This record gives sequence, C-alpha cells and structure tokens, in this order.
Amino acid sequence: MALGKYSRVDGRKSSNYCSTVTIVVFVALCLVGVWMMTSSSVVPDQNLDLSSQGKKNDLSTQVTEGKESYNGGNESNNKAGDDGNPTDEGKSKQFEDTLGDLPEDATKGDALVSQEENHSNPQQTESTSEVKQEEKSTEQKEDAGESESETQSEKATDDSDDKKEDGPNKVDDKDSEAGEKNENKSVGEEIKEGSDEKKSVENSVELNDKKDQEVGQGSDEKADGEKKDQSSSAVFSSGTQSDLLNETTTQNGAFLTQASESKNEKEMQKSSGSDKENSYIWKLCNSTAGPDYIPCLDNLEAIRNLRSTKHYEHRERHCPDNPPTCLVPLPEGYQRSVEWPTSREKIWYHNVPHTKLAEIKGHQNWVKVSGEYLTFPGGGTQFKHGALHYIDFIQQSFPEIAWGKQTRVILDVGCGVASFGGYLFERDVLAMSLAPKDEHEAQVQFALERGIPAISAVMGTKRLPFPSRVFDVVHCARCRVPWHIEGGKLLLELNRVLRPGGLFVWSATPVYQKLPEDVEIWEAMQKLTNAMCWELVSKTKDRVNGVGVAVYRKPTSNECYEQRSKDAPPICQGSDDPNAAWNVPLQACMHKAPVATSERGSQWPEPWPARLSKSPYWLLSSQVGVYGKPAPEDFTADYEHWKHVVTNSYLNGMGINWSTVRNVMDMRAIYGGFAAALRDLNVWVMNVVSVDAPDTLPIIYERGLFGIYHDWCESFSTYPRSYDLVHADHLFSKIKTKCGLPAIVAEVDRILRPGGKLIVRDKEETITELESMLKSMQYEINMTYSKDKEGLLYCQKTMWRPKDVETLIYAIA
Repeated sequence: MALGKYSRVDGRKSSNYCSTVTIVVFVALCLVGVWMMTSSSVVPDQNLDLSSQGKKNDLSTQVTEGKESYNGGNESNNKAGDDGNPTDEGKSKQFEDTLGDLPEDATKGDALVSQEENHSNPQQTESTSEVKQEEKSTEQKEDAGESESETQSEKATDDSDDKKEDGPNKVDDKDSEAGEKNENKSVGEEIKEGSDEKKSVENSVELNDKKDQEVGQGSDEKADGEKKDQSSSAVFSSGTQSDLLNETTTQNGAFLTQASESKNEKEMQKSSGSDKENSYIWKLCNSTAGPDYIPCLDNLEAIRNLRSTKHYEHRERHCPDNPPTCLVPLPEGYQRSVEWPTSREKIWYHNVPHTKLAEIKGHQNWVKVSGEYLTFPGGGTQFKHGALHYIDFIQQSFPEIAWGKQTRVILDVGCGVASFGGYLFERDVLAMSLAPKDEHEAQVQFALERGIPAISAVMGTKRLPFPSRVFDVVHCARCRVPWHIEGGKLLLELNRVLRPGGLFVWSATPVYQKLPEDVEIWEAMQKLTNAMCWELVSKTKDRVNGVGVAVYRKPTSNECYEQRSKDAPPICQGSDDPNAAWNVPLQACMHKAPVATSERGSQWPEPWPARLSKSPYWLLSSQVGVYGKPAPEDFTADYEHWKHVVTNSYLNGMGINWSTVRNVMDMRAIYGGFAAALRDLNVWVMNVVSVDAPDTLPIIYERGLFGIYHDWCESFSTYPRSYDLVHADHLFSKIKTKCGLPAIVAEVDRILRPGGKLIVRDKEETITELESMLKSMQYEINMTYSKDKEGLLYCQKTMWRPKDVETLIYAIA
C-alpha cells in the first residue's frame, strides 16, 4: 500500500513534474523570443528622432543628413560614434547582431542621428517600450532592404532552433528559476546596457564634436579609410575599440590636425595681410611734370647741376638716389584709352592734354585737335600725304628692303608721333621708335597712347640701351641729329646697333635740297659714310611728298676696313665689348664685322616669320641655356612652355578681354617666348632684359622681336599710363631685396594704365606680399593661385589715387 501509495504519489509527482517542465520550457521559449526582440532593438533605440521627425527616407538620405549635421560630414565623428562600444563580450555580441540589421553606412547614419539627438535632448529616458522598439525595428528592417531582412530572419530562426534544442535537455526546477531570473535580467538589463552603450557613444561624440568644430572637416581619403575599416569587421573587440579611439583622439582630440593648423595659419596670414594692407600708406607725387612725371628724366635738381647740355645731357637719364614710392596723379578727365586700331587715328584729348604740337606741326598732319579727340591724319614732316605711301615709296626705291620678310625689326630715330612705326604694322614690321622728352611736347606719349611702340631716349653721350648688330634697318626722317659732327660719333652708334648688311634709311633735306647748309651736310655725310665703308645703294625723290630718300648699307665683312688708306674712324680695341650698352659712354670707333660662321651677325636671320620659332644659328649645343639645357633645346622648351601657358591660361582661363590690350611689357623676357606666343594677337610686346640677368636680348631680336636693357631699381624711360598689360615672371622675388618692393610696385603702377592688367608669376610668399600691397592701392584682384610654393597673381589697376601728397623736391622746377 505504502508502495502503492508512494507509487500513486510518485505518479502524480511525475505528472506534475512533466507539466512543470512543459510550462518552464514554454516560458523559456517565450523569454528567448522576447530576448531576441529586445536584443535586435538595442541600436535602433538610438534612432528615435528618425521616427519622431518622420524621417523615413532611404538609408543614403539618412547618412547624408547625418553628415550635414556634423561639420559637413567629418568622418572622424562617425568613427567616434561607432567606436563607443562596451568592452564586455556579451555587449559586443549585441553590437554584432545590431550591425547585422543594417548596412554599415546606415549604421554610421544612425550613430550621427543619435549624436544629434543626445545633444538636443540630454534628459531623454534611457529605456523605451517594447512597442516602440518593435515599430522602430520594423522600420529599419524595411529600410535595410529585403535581402538583409531575409538574412537576419534566417539568423534569428537558427538561433531559436539552437535554444529549443538546448532548453529541454538542461532545465530542472532550480535551473528553471535561474533561467527565469537570467532571462528577466537579460530583458531588463540589456535595455540598460544598450543605454550604457548609447551613453558611451554620446560621450565619445560630445568630445569629438567639440574637437571637430575646432579642427574642421576631415579629408575624403580619411573617410574612405574609415568605411574600409568598418566593412572589414562588424565586431569591435575591446582591443580594437581602444585602438580606434586612440586614433580618433590623435586626429581630433588634444592635437590639431594639419588641416586645422593650415587653416588657422591661412587665416592668420589673411589677418596679417589685412593689417599689412593698412600699413602701406601711399601718397600722390607732387612734381612739376605732374601727371607726366618720369622720375629719371624729370630729376630737375640733377639737370640744374649739369656742367654742360651741349650733347643733350639734360635729355638723358638722371635717376634720383632713392626711387620714388609715391603714385603719379591722373590727368583731369582721364578715361579708358581708345582701342586699337581706332587709336592710331584718334585718342582722347584729356588723356594727353597737350596742344602745342598740334599748333606747331598741324600743317604737316602730325596731330590735330578735333573736339574731345586728338586726331592723327597719318602724316609727318617727310610724308604729309600719309605714312603708307612713304613706306611703299622706300621699298620701290630699294626692293631688297622687303618689308615684313627680309626686314622685320627697325629703329626709328626722332620718331615724332611715330606714325611711320604705326603704319609699318600694315607691312608686318616692328619699329622701335625713340625721341627725347623735348620741346616737341609729349610726342612719345602721343605714340604710346595711340598704341605704337616708343621710348623716351636721346642720342647724347651714352650708348643706346640695345645690343650690337640687332636692327635690320635704322630710319631717320628729319630726325634733327647732327650725324656728321665730332667724328661721326652718333652715326657710329647707329653702326653699332645695325646688323651687318643692314640699311640706314635717311630722309632729310640734305638728301634732296640744294641750300648751302644742306649741301655742306650732304658732303660731310658722304665723306663719313665712305670712311665707315657704308655703301649708298639708293638715292631717290618722292614727287608726291617732294622729299628724297637715301639708303646706305653696312658692310658684311672687314675687307673694306682693312683697305682704307686712313684709319678714321678707328677700329675699336679688341677689349671693347659692342654689346655693353648700359650707361656706357659713346666712342668714336667701329667694331669689326663678325666673320666666323657660328658668330652672331655673320649671317642674315631667317625670313619672317620663320625666324620667330627657329633657334638662332649661333646658339650652339655646347652652350648651356638659362634653364640648364643645351642652348637650342632651352630656346625651344621655353617657346613651347609659353605657348602652352598663353593658350591654356592667359587666352582662355583668366577672363582677359584681349581686345582692350595693345601695349604689353614683359618685365623679364629671357628668350622672348611670352611675346612670341602672343604673335597672332593685335599686340606688341616690349621685352625687357634686366642688366643683371643673362644677356638674352640678342636672341629676342634675332627671332624678329624687340626689347631693351633696363635696371628695375630705376624708373623705365616711358611716360605714365603707357601699357595695357604688364607681365612679370619671377622678377619681384629676385630684385625686391636689392631695390625694395614698394618702389618697384610704384613704378609698375606708374607705367600701367587704369584698367590695365598685371600678371605676376613668382614665389608664393612674394605673391602674398604683392597681393597685400596691391590691395592697399585698390587694385582689383581677379585671380590668385598657388601650388608647390609657386604662385600666380592677376589683377587690374583702378582709377583710385591717394589724397595725401608727397612733394619730390628734386622734381620741382
């Protein structure tokens, strides 16, 4: 009985035990299901503001919006958000499951949104209801796409099957209670732990957000790197997390990034540049010459102290000891110059408000006053009926002159208003016109305003600033130069600059008039030219203009010199350098003709335009060029370089209106590549070779261009407002310590017209300094660019002039 009793009792207990086990298993399975739901909802809990704000866009939109909310998408913030993982292994697994719910880029987006939410809602509760979690989980699963939803579902099913297999085999009464407690802990604490994870993310984000605001945006390369790191592993172990946080701290923590340092430095430089802008105080030059002030030609104090003016010393250069740093005033009523070719016929009166020349030379059709314009009928003392007729008459007289082919570069001495040179453009000829600043008021200024090349110079006691043997033709039409006096010193200077085989075209009254004075001069000229071995190849009279023209040719060999019965004029000593031309006194001697086939001047250049691009025959491969290559290669490389720069940048990339550009200066010309690259435009270029630079000016002439020697620590021999565009390639950095940048900039401002363009290529630090200085002069900065410590500056001069005045004592009469 007892046994039976006990058997019945045991049977009941067994039945109850089975029922209990069944219930426990059922409860356990339910808890496992709840656990799985809460586990997959931990990270979505961070995404509350997406649902609250109704942001149900696709994941890419979420990422974009998240990026925009944090410094334009600083990827280091994303990294900090994803790196804020708990170090506990179980929590890492929760993150593993969560990351499996969404694509990695969507996870970044969520982290960003969570950061934004935590900043805006610091009092938000750390737990949410299961209903909200389920809704949010459903939304995110829908956004994540079908494929990932299917993958996650399969994963959840596998996990559930595993739990079902393990549960019934291991559960007893005690285990059941423990299981219930553990499951309840899992449900309650996992949400808390999720909140702890959220806090970890939030704290990391807050720190990095502050740093990011100081540092600025991260680079695209860094962003790509972070994406790559996240895609390589979805699980962040405690060690990996620590490493990533350390990296974030290094980049965005206590240390500033290079981007931030560079940005701060640029801002400081900009700030100091603004301060520097205000530190340049410009004043208006007060001189007797006023708006026409040329510092080295208007040094009245030096002129007053001259011992003699017999040889036109007062028309030569006398530069002040300290170059002026003041700005030349504008003529009252000045306006933008008339464009070429209209400017050849008329210019604004107020730009060059001088009428004396019109009164003296008006009957010879030099210049006339016509309302608000000064007009130029194209005449001259020797060609009242127009320069073109006169030009064609010369070629008819001596066809070998072949304008624009055999003859390309000429020197016009005593040019007047330069109508001769102005109309030679019609025949593809370049004329360097020169005349002194004398009683023919502003004649060179008229020429430049018309768009015709000219310089203020005089044949006095010094050599002209040109190399020897470079001009194809020298022309003088009533130029009022006494060629025959003092042993022919002045004509011998023309002999120096004239190419062997070159022509001297002389149109003056001694050629065709029979007055006693004219006959005397003609006879003296005949005697002198014979002694110089010049051949009179043509002497004709133009019946239309009533003038005559004599054409002389310089010898190409030394045979005539050696056969002379009398050594007068003498041959210059071998130590005399014919190319030395800067402030060198004139000498009454002749240099021998070059005879070696490789010597410059022994052959006539290639016909134009072939000579422009062909390396001169006397440039040898054994010679090293300016840029370090063999000279012919150097020449070609320079030309190709400037063609590329002009075509791709100056003509098309900088917005320059070239129809407003006529007079151009290259302040550092080297081989003349810049000028050559502009050949197809209606411009002419004054190529300047500095006196302390390699002497490449003969090369420039050889290729059919022209130029001049100059020292940029002194003013240029031209009137103010002469050039439409000034180009300087690595000039300012080379001479600023020698001359002082303000004086050079003031000189550039003097020769540049209002509205004129300045293009500077130089070292970045020099460009920065120039930009600041030009801004203080109210220039319009159109472009600045720098790369590898090299810079480009393009700006325009305005009408601005300072109000304060600086009186130049040495320039006051």
